[in-house]
Amino acid sequence: MGGLDEDWLDRTLARIARVRVGVFGDFCLDAYWHIDPDPSELSVETHLPVRRVRQQRYSLGGAGNAAANLAALGVANVHAVGLIGEDLFGQLMRNMLEELKIDTSGLLSWPGDWQTPVFGKPYVGDTEQNRIDFGAFNHITPAAIDALAEQLDAVAGRCDAVILNQQLPMSLSMEATIRRINQVVRRHAGRCRFVVDSRDRAEHYEGAILKVNAHEASRLLGEPRPLEERIGAAQAADMARRLHERTALPVFITRGEHGMVAADPSGLHEIPGIQIVQPTDPVGAGDTAVSALAAVLGSGGSVREAAELANLAASITVRKLRTTGAASPREIRAVGPRPDYVYCPELADDPRQARYLDGSEIEQVRPLPDNLAIRHALFDHDGTVSTLRQGWEQIMEPMMVRAILGRRYQDADEGLYHKVVQAARRFIDRTTGVQTLAQMQHLVELVRQFGCVSADQVLDMHGYKALYDEALLAMVRGRVEKLRRGELSPEDFQIKGAAAMLKALAKRGVKLYLASGTDQADVRAEAAALGYADLFEGRIFGAVGDVTVEAKKLVIERILREHGLGGAALATFGDGPVEMRETRKRGGLAVGVASDEVRRFGLNSAKRARLIRAGADLVVPDFTQARRLLSALGFGN
Repeated sequence: MGGLDEDWLDRTLARIARVRVGVFGDFCLDAYWHIDPDPSELSVETHLPVRRVRQQRYSLGGAGNAAANLAALGVANVHAVGLIGEDLFGQLMRNMLEELKIDTSGLLSWPGDWQTPVFGKPYVGDTEQNRIDFGAFNHITPAAIDALAEQLDAVAGRCDAVILNQQLPMSLSMEATIRRINQVVRRHAGRCRFVVDSRDRAEHYEGAILKVNAHEASRLLGEPRPLEERIGAAQAADMARRLHERTALPVFITRGEHGMVAADPSGLHEIPGIQIVQPTDPVGAGDTAVSALAAVLGSGGSVREAAELANLAASITVRKLRTTGAASPREIRAVGPRPDYVYCPELADDPRQARYLDGSEIEQVRPLPDNLAIRHALFDHDGTVSTLRQGWEQIMEPMMVRAILGRRYQDADEGLYHKVVQAARRFIDRTTGVQTLAQMQHLVELVRQFGCVSADQVLDMHGYKALYDEALLAMVRGRVEKLRRGELSPEDFQIKGAAAMLKALAKRGVKLYLASGTDQADVRAEAAALGYADLFEGRIFGAVGDVTVEAKKLVIERILREHGLGGAALATFGDGPVEMRETRKRGGLAVGVASDEVRRFGLNSAKRARLIRAGADLVVPDFTQARRLLSALGFGN
């Protein structure tokens, strides 16, 4: 299906600000208890070590988190329907919901043995210990079912949508309760949209829109898959189609980091995952997604808009560590209507699926536009044209490790040291291609996250960038000096065929632009040292010391704006994800250069995967097949 226009997000958020949504189900609390690991104090009575709670915090879970997410989204009215115990946790939950302006008149305090469901999560350091659960043995009575059905009926009568949440294996999800829920759904069908998010019993709910993950969908279709088995995009799309045919209602299948697929009478809607640089925590993402779905559908929005917003909102929630978070309109707008999608993850991870232009090493990821008329070409510098900075990763990694460990660098135990090294490597892999200052901004977060450096000793992003630049530029200056002395030639620091490709495009009247995340003065100096700066006629751009200014993004926007071009007139060549994504968003042709910077020719498989995920249309290992590539770009011979 086609995408949405640029204004879809603002329209959608404006509509849901007027919607009324009810939440029925298992209202739970997540309790985080941070235990002091000191075992020195023994209990006088048992002589066992005392486990002292240094810090405690509580967040809404299950249906409670769905309600909290609706409030965070800016929904006009949120109504809670469920059971809580006459205990301290029940009162805490009611207070937390009411602080969010959620109507709790349908949240019934039930007498007797009913306990408020709580997931107690003790932590020692960063490690979660055995969970302690409350409410696992609740048993619903016929009187409670009657009371809940009455409350649900009343809420459905005054809401535009209702979420039916089943979190716990027992509790409210017994067959007798679901029968009464189905009666309420039938009574309000056509006026109120019901969305069911059920871990164990989705097949028993009738007349409700399904929100399931891929493994839940496979179980509903009688084809259960092991949780560790990856379910691909084509399989998930087929499941969505079949479930839609079965229910005659929209179906949404969440795919975690790979996005979402939805089916309705208009067809399939496949929403890619969103690139996230920082560490993630998936807890609560499903609640965020179902809340966004219900809000959009209740406001009269389309299935496509609902899936897009749910995907956006969930990508924000997973960035919030150790909490069941939510996403606000401000946070959603910051990600924007055109987020950094992850494209074709199955193809990226499986080179066996690669398809090449006839007789070439040029991988075609998707069909090229019929209206290609390339008049402008943007080149990334490092790794695409130049290899002067080859090996920067080997400089950044130890610099980051030292920064994170601080004074503990020499005496950190092996476990901590390797944990930091792995974190640094993952970080470098995710941020390759973005400007150095942005990388250092994230490094500040990593230093604080590990806590090995006291707060007053943590540098800002400019301080860490200065440390990195000092080491990197020493290497680059040494190589430039070899060029000056004639010990090495410019071709020794260029991707094979790059200079010839630049000259061929310039000869055909294509305007060339060079952009880099490296500081602008350094980019210009290095291009001059390698002998091709004149081909760009001054159109060389780099970082300007402002983390909010992304050179590659600005150059692409400037080219299209100043020349009144459609995206089909622009080709971008790069070995990093930033230029691929920004070009893909604007409809240009993204040529990924999966270069081996050591040999200067041949394919780097890690780069190939990264570039495909970022939206590359073509992937080349180098420019040795320039004639075939020029032909594919519409230049003939």
